[in-house]
Amino acid sequence: MNARSRSTHRDRHHNNHNIARHTLATLALAACCALPLGAAAEVVTVGIGTQNTTTNTVTGGIVIKELGLLEKNLPKTGKYKDITFKVEWQNFTSGPPVTNGMVANTLQIGMMGDYPLLVNGATFQAMPETKSRLIALIAYNAEGAGNGLVVHKDSPYYELADLKGKKVSVPFGSAAHGMLLKAMEDRGWKSDYFELSSQSPEVGTSSLQEMRIDGHADFVPFAELLPYRGFARKIFDGVETKVPTFHGVVVREDFAKKYPEFVVAYLKALMEANDWVRKNPVEAAAKIEQWTRVEKEVAYMFLGPSGVHTLDPTIKPKWIETVKYDHGVLQRMGRVKDFDADAWADESYIRTAYKELGLDYDKQKASLANYEISGTDPLCGGAITNPREAGEVWLDGGGITAYKSAACTLAAAGKAVAEGKKIGVAFVFDHSSKIKLFADKAYYALGGKSGKEIVPFLLKKDAEAYVAANGGKVGGYGDAVALAGR
Repeated sequence: MNARSRSTHRDRHHNNHNIARHTLATLALAACCALPLGAAAEVVTVGIGTQNTTTNTVTGGIVIKELGLLEKNLPKTGKYKDITFKVEWQNFTSGPPVTNGMVANTLQIGMMGDYPLLVNGATFQAMPETKSRLIALIAYNAEGAGNGLVVHKDSPYYELADLKGKKVSVPFGSAAHGMLLKAMEDRGWKSDYFELSSQSPEVGTSSLQEMRIDGHADFVPFAELLPYRGFARKIFDGVETKVPTFHGVVVREDFAKKYPEFVVAYLKALMEANDWVRKNPVEAAAKIEQWTRVEKEVAYMFLGPSGVHTLDPTIKPKWIETVKYDHGVLQRMGRVKDFDADAWADESYIRTAYKELGLDYDKQKASLANYEISGTDPLCGGAITNPREAGEVWLDGGGITAYKSAACTLAAAGKAVAEGKKIGVAFVFDHSSKIKLFADKAYYALGGKSGKEIVPFLLKKDAEAYVAANGGKVGGYGDAVALAGR
């Protein structure tokens, strides 16, 4: 082959290679263009506003997030086959900023306490674009326990009335603020009874520690958390108002109508989180401490058996009536406009979640039962038949043991210490309200007619009233343990 022939052969080979490469590229482009338009996944960003340090909202937020329960329940078929949900968990320290995020549409789902919930609903009812809907509860106390007011442990004040003209702070717009307004209304006190200021839980905690304020009112868990940490003393609990307190879940209606299966999936995740806490209360409390830095003893006090709050997502008529009552309190003080609570609540999503899980919604809706302390008392013997007169001892680094009475609980605590064991915490129940107490923070009516009676109270005045009627004396934890060990 001469040089010219070789050159022609090379050119022909080069051209054939280019034609082949061009043909492959054309085929690839054609194949790409032939793909259905819906094949590219749609990404939907969902903002969920949580309150991680508000213990009775954890099953609506941080527990779902950390256990991956929402992803487990998300719809993946039908119209959701090509949708990817990008969930943005956004943590707040109180409810009002969650409402702000929902109004701005950076949050589609939020959780908050009773008073912030009704403000959320009223705010959206005044908007033309969309509404918010109450779609579930997270946890409640039917008598109002959870919110409270604390003073410094060295304070001379023991009753709410002692704080007249004193510096008191509360997160404005919170459930605790509503509790305080209700307590003032009940007593006929004017708005200037306290020198009242707005402080977040973090700022209020520092102010109280440094004694720059005389009292701080707050929501779950701070009225228990601050005394547990050793520098505060509770002098008022929301249970005295006899008005239920709760936290619930609200959703933007435009989002819920567009993605109803997402909303149902979220509620199923919430119910699974509730079940996880009830089945593993000690483990759950330890994990909640790890995730939120709220001590496990405080988390257990609220969410463990016979806890201060009951986990239950159903929307009971009692809660809607409570919202109407709370609205009246705020409206009389000029703090909120008109609000239709009946139109605001929407049970359809939680009913669907119950149905898909094969559960009876109406049966649960009719119940106010919590899961309770049970078992056999290993010290005094016999079954624990009245859990709200029982108690528990949690050994440091060990497990929790239940006892059938306050006397048996304190006797067990004294025995453990005598054996060289360290008590992490002990729990008893307030004689009047039946709410769970830290045993070492309670007041006790001691002695009575039998000389051996041990009756716990949250408030000193209640212990004093019991002693005045039944004899004996008022004592502290050490006195009660000593009497129980005799």
